[in-house]
Amino acid sequence: MTKTSVSDMSKKGPILYLLTNDDEFDLLYAKLAAALATGTIGLLQIRRKRVLAQPNGKEQLYSEAVKIVALAKRYRVPVIINDDVALAAKLGVGVHLGQQDGAIDEAKQQLKINQIIGRTCHGDMALIKEAISSNATYIAMGAIFASSTKPNANIITRQQLIDGCQYATHNNTDVCLIGGLTAENILQLKGLPIAYIAVVGDIIDLPVQSIEERCQEWQQALTNW
Repeated sequence: MTKTSVSDMSKKGPILYLLTNDDEFDLLYAKLAAALATGTIGLLQIRRKRVLAQPNGKEQLYSEAVKIVALAKRYRVPVIINDDVALAAKLGVGVHLGQQDGAIDEAKQQLKINQIIGRTCHGDMALIKEAISSNATYIAMGAIFASSTKPNANIITRQQLIDGCQYATHNNTDVCLIGGLTAENILQLKGLPIAYIAVVGDIIDLPVQSIEERCQEWQQALTNW
């Protein structure tokens, strides 16, 4: 799988990586349309845990994902599916894998060579090394700060963050940070070689009418990176 150089990414500043929430679909779609229209979002993940919990969850998720992928394509924003390699392959998009969601090597067999494969690694160096040795496109580290999305997530230490970033950079693998990130607190991360900043609540939990302004604030923060 072809990778983008971490050093090249860090020179331009991180890419804003938006994740969906569990809003009712029409509301979520309106929020995504507002966010994508600003040009601030560089990567989008479809993560719909409550939908999947429904009796017809897989069918409903597929129906929603088709519409979201079409919307993202309009703005040339790549899409990632959370956990589901088969759905990612069906839609022709990337996938993000948690530690319990299958092997990277198996995902690569189902996806095209240019499709992104991300792996949750928390702050665990053994998990980071394993993901990088399997040629994950990016490793996801976090939680960085406390968040409303995952209030019980373990916060990784600053040293874990630094060590993970250094190892990934040395091995030409992108780093994604997630967990409680806002347009204000990311200033604490300046200087780290971060490719993606993953955000849920700070954008997608806002009312539709507030999203454009918040995305502009994110754009300003990343411009000043």
